[in-house]
Amino acid sequence: MRHDSAFVSSGPATAGASAQDLPARDLPAQDLPAWDLGDLYPGPDSPEVEAELSAALAEAKAFEAAHAGGLEKMSGRALAAAIGAYERIEERLGRIMSYAQLLFSGDSTDAARGKFYQTASERVTAISSHLLFFTLELNRLDEDAIERKFAAAELVRWRPWLRDLRVFRPHQLSDELEKLLHEKEVTGPAAWSRLFDETIAGMRVTLGSEELTVSAALNKLSDTDRAVREAAGKAIGTAFGDKLRLFSLVTNTLAKDKEIVDTWRHYPRPGSYRNRANMVEDEVVDALVSAVRADFPRLSHRYYAMKAKWLGLEKLQHWDRNAPLPDDDDRLIPWPEARAQVLSAYGAFSPELAAIGKNFFDKPWIDAAPNPGKSGGAFAHPTVPSAHPYLLLNYHGRTRDVMTLAHELGHGVHQVLAGAQQGYLLASTPLTLAETASVFGEMLTFRALLDAETDKRRRRIMLASKVEDMLNTVVRQTAFYLFETRLHEERRKGELLPERIGEIWMQVQTESLGPVFEFSPDYAVFWSYIPHFIHSPFYVYAYAFGDCLVNALYAVFQSGHPGFQQKYLDMLRAGGTKRHQELLAPFGLNAADPAFWTRGLDVIAGFIDELEAAA
Repeated sequence: MRHDSAFVSSGPATAGASAQDLPARDLPAQDLPAWDLGDLYPGPDSPEVEAELSAALAEAKAFEAAHAGGLEKMSGRALAAAIGAYERIEERLGRIMSYAQLLFSGDSTDAARGKFYQTASERVTAISSHLLFFTLELNRLDEDAIERKFAAAELVRWRPWLRDLRVFRPHQLSDELEKLLHEKEVTGPAAWSRLFDETIAGMRVTLGSEELTVSAALNKLSDTDRAVREAAGKAIGTAFGDKLRLFSLVTNTLAKDKEIVDTWRHYPRPGSYRNRANMVEDEVVDALVSAVRADFPRLSHRYYAMKAKWLGLEKLQHWDRNAPLPDDDDRLIPWPEARAQVLSAYGAFSPELAAIGKNFFDKPWIDAAPNPGKSGGAFAHPTVPSAHPYLLLNYHGRTRDVMTLAHELGHGVHQVLAGAQQGYLLASTPLTLAETASVFGEMLTFRALLDAETDKRRRRIMLASKVEDMLNTVVRQTAFYLFETRLHEERRKGELLPERIGEIWMQVQTESLGPVFEFSPDYAVFWSYIPHFIHSPFYVYAYAFGDCLVNALYAVFQSGHPGFQQKYLDMLRAGGTKRHQELLAPFGLNAADPAFWTRGLDVIAGFIDELEAAA
């Protein structure tokens, strides 16, 4: 069921940020677009919301009465009709939860929005309890029974959905336990996640005479003035240190909850559920993580050693990691210019891609102003195929923000293509592939801007910025994955003290970023603001997977591969109907081959080589 977690997260350069105030040098908020959620519902109190909930409840009850206990005897044609009816009810529920999630993300400090979100979650969970039998009963059918039903042509359309559903067959519990876990979600993990979100949104970081939201303070870590960066780093550390017991409790509780469920479901290790959901084998993820980890010295260690020299420093502190280069003018990029840059890059690759992307700007589908209370970072929400995706950004006008716009627009275009082609149940793409269009969109935009730039100084700055984004995507997210893995494994032996969690964090940061960093003690609490650890455990490696995949894919494009654009669009339209092996085969790529990951990492290393040569 998609309706309880339909967000597609931001690019990792901004991941983890909370709501943002508008710093003095940023663009005026009135110059930035705001979304209109009226395409979903007129308002949270509108009769349409109540009518939708009532209709969904009636349909779910009728569906349960008509089909529970009878799937084994159904013909293939009848089963296909039942799946179609199930999809229609699920899409109703998905539309309601999309609306509630988007409202809440616009201002999670608004009590009325929080109440509506919780109420909607509870009612949707209760309604979907009447549908839970359907997937459980399907998974109890043996393989021969399922295969016989595929003799009906009408059922063949649903083969990918049934295939992916049955991945979880070995981990399925009794109907009673499944229903209990489903209904307790709103008072279990979802409640802890909401506490995390509301706590972050309500926090203020004291920086001199200013009271900043968390993300406004995090934005100061990119200031040109090192004294400002240092003050921000220490202030953030103090703010999160004051609430460290709360964040440790949330983290420990969710890790223990996950362990209990994983044990009952017989998952071999903490990350196994996520890998199953991503339709990727544990061994493929291991190969990716091992390849990236082995390349820490060739990538991050080497780059940050160069950056320290550029900044005239013997050692870097954590607040220097995202520091602008000394000759970076850090000019603000107005929204119309960012729009033109991204659409031009998309259009040069594929006019169809640009035409779909243009709809997001021409219609109120983007919310870009960094307002207090708003969810931080950026995301694309697919909502439902009968509506359209929405993009949330916190646009400050920097080059990195333009890359984030290109990233999220890639998600949005992907969601439009997959939704129109596949429908609600088949459109959803595993996380490992969901990052493909977004990272590819970033690469298109970056290459277009780099190729157009003739000034050597500007080219060097652009190349360094891209390398930093790629390191954030590949190295940093792999380090996050290692942190999560160690934390969850150690939590199985007992609750972790905040200090121990900080030790694990510092170990993986030291290993991944290299000896040029000299981490101050306040950095030990910085794990506590990362939302992926709370909302989507073991999500983060999908960024590295997507970046390395796109690096390899872009190299194929640059080689002049015949029909690349059409094959690429077909890949996006496939949604969740194909696995990564099938999707990459037309391009001659295979993620199961260890050389595949090396090929992707070589692209980053090549950029660093170019920077070394220029230096």
